[in-house]
Amino acid sequence: MQIPEITAPTIAIAGTNDRFPVRRIFCVGQNYADHAREMGSDPDRQEPFFFSKPADAVVANGTTLPFPPQTEDLHHEVELVIALGAGGKNISVDDAAATIFGAGVGIDLTRRDLQAVAKKAGRPWDMAKGFDRSAPVAALTPGIPAITGSIALTVDGETRQSGDLSMMIWSVPEIIATLSTFVELAPGDLIFTGTPAGVGAIQRGQTVCATIAGFEPLEVTFAA
Repeated sequence: MQIPEITAPTIAIAGTNDRFPVRRIFCVGQNYADHAREMGSDPDRQEPFFFSKPADAVVANGTTLPFPPQTEDLHHEVELVIALGAGGKNISVDDAAATIFGAGVGIDLTRRDLQAVAKKAGRPWDMAKGFDRSAPVAALTPGIPAITGSIALTVDGETRQSGDLSMMIWSVPEIIATLSTFVELAPGDLIFTGTPAGVGAIQRGQTVCATIAGFEPLEVTFAA
């Protein structure tokens, strides 16, 4: 049998024809106090926790997606996504910004019913978070993102999530620094930085639009 040729997933870079190659995807959980509360947790600045998605879960802006299998409770979570152009381990908070290539708008799609079952049984979240096409990301804007700015999501034009980047419990440099104590970060890594309150279900046939001030909006539609 012939050895397969595999191409790395990539993300558009705003204003260019270049593409950003994706190495790994990390996500930080419950990084907005209001979302932590709606999920039944205490948001009192506990140490951040992380989970991951496969690199090929990335979906381009404007895609029509098949509705994921094995769920009847698919949820949206709009997030600022950080793309790393450099890496390292045990990175200090002061040095973390120097690792950032750019940022963009992402949606962490979640099979909430599967996540609830996994939580109750004390099992991993992999199939709830890391499934096919679970990480739509709009074009990346090079540079260090602002620490304030509106973040929102609509479903068929109805506002579901609305907040500000300043509401993060852990800042982007703090997230990078903490994550680098668990794994050695590298160029091509993406970090989803958490979502504000208002997460909810997506139905077949609906269009989801995610926005963050200063970045290309992200829109995906789910097939009927």
